[in-house]
Amino acid sequence: MNMLLDPISRVADIGGPVVVLLMVIAVVTLAVVLYKFWQFTAAGVGRHRALRDAVAAWDRGDRTEARRSLDRSRSYLAPVVDMAVSAPPGPETLARLTAEAESRFAKLERGLRFLDMVAQLAPLIGLFGTVLGMIEAFQALQDAGAQVDPSILAGGIWVALLTTAVGLAVAMPTSAILSMFESRLDGERVLAERAISTIHAPMGGQSSDRVGTATPAHA
Repeated sequence: MNMLLDPISRVADIGGPVVVLLMVIAVVTLAVVLYKFWQFTAAGVGRHRALRDAVAAWDRGDRTEARRSLDRSRSYLAPVVDMAVSAPPGPETLARLTAEAESRFAKLERGLRFLDMVAQLAPLIGLFGTVLGMIEAFQALQDAGAQVDPSILAGGIWVALLTTAVGLAVAMPTSAILSMFESRLDGERVLAERAISTIHAPMGGQSSDRVGTATPAHA
């Protein structure tokens, strides 16, 4: 443990409070990322085989197989699809189903705004530390007067640039992970929209033929 903490403490001592701030942000960001991985796994994001089978069966008119596959599904979107197959068709139903799906996406999106903020602000915080370090380095150079030692300026510059490096080290993986989460959510939205629209207007049967809903008599 000390082998891991000693380099971190040295970097913090050299970089000053800006590096310490970036390290705190990095720890919080790591906690958020781990939580999001757990949340996505627990919700079954990307695991919709039974749900896809249910939608495909409904689309070809096999209501019994659709219900059987839907009962097997452990997807967080299964309740939305269950509502879709049980509700009467209409614009009000479609709007409610869309809102229901969006409420589930909103839960999965919690924390992504924080990751986006870290990806944008961490390099700026590092750059701010670099500017402060450069000011300090030039002040030391000015105080040296005629006895200028190039090592004073060189040492101050590399210490100042350390904060920018730390800021980029925090921002780059955060940005990559955020893009992965957002890409997966985009795929989930496409799946939900396709499932709702397919059940609302199937190719293999009338959309009014709902499971658990009587077909209205024609005049």
